Amino acid sequence: MAKEELPGVLILDIGGTHGVLENLAALLRKHFHLITMKEFLENKKEMSKKIQSVFVFECRPTIDRELLESLPDLKVIGNSGVGVDHLDLKMISSFGVKVTNTPHAVADPTADIGMALMLASARRLVEGNV
Repeated sequence: MAKEELPGVLILDIGGTHGVLENLAALLRKHFHLITMKEFLENKKEMSKKIQSVFVFECRPTIDRELLESLPDLKVIGNSGVGVDHLDLKMISSFGVKVTNTPHAVADPTADIGMALMLASARRLVEGNV
C-alpha cells in the first residue's frame, strides 16, 4: 500500500518528552500514515479529511470536543494504556467514535514489581545495600 492509501492516525509527536517512542512509531508506520499534531494544526482543512484514528500515548493528545468536531472521518481512538479515565467516553461515543485500550498490557510487569518490592521489604534488602 502506498503511504497515501494508508489510513491517517493522529499522534502528538514522535520522540521527545511526550511523543510516541521511535520504535513504536516505526511499527505504526507499517499500518498508518502518521500525522503529528503540529502537522494537523498547520493544515487542519486538508489533514482532517485524512485522519481516521487517534493514537493516545501517555494521555496525549488530549481528546476534547473541539478536536472531535474537527475530525469528521474519525472512527477510533486507540489508547496505549490500561485505563481510559482520562477520556470522556460518553462525549466520544456521541460522535460515533470507538475507544480501544490495552487492558492487560502491564499486568505481569506490575505483579513482578509488586512481588519484588514485598520480598525486598521482607528481607530488608534496601537496608543491607547501604
